Amino acid sequence: MANIKVRDHGPLLIAADDVQVVDAEGNPFTIDRHPFALCRCGHSDNKPFCDGAHNAMGFQADDRAKNKS
Repeated sequence: MANIKVRDHGPLLIAADDVQVVDAEGNPFTIDRHPFALCRCGHSDNKPFCDGAHNAMGFQADDRAKNKS
């Protein structure tokens, strides 16, 4: 099972060996390491992967899951 962690003020951290990231045409991206991070800020020069640009850009997001009652 894949574990996707939403990091405060940062990327989505994907922890799984059996996951594939594909573009809009279904072509797979090469994933060089595991776990890997997907960009949320939109400023990465290596999209869809995170390159740490969120730090320099001051990206702010601390999303939390909503608990259903």
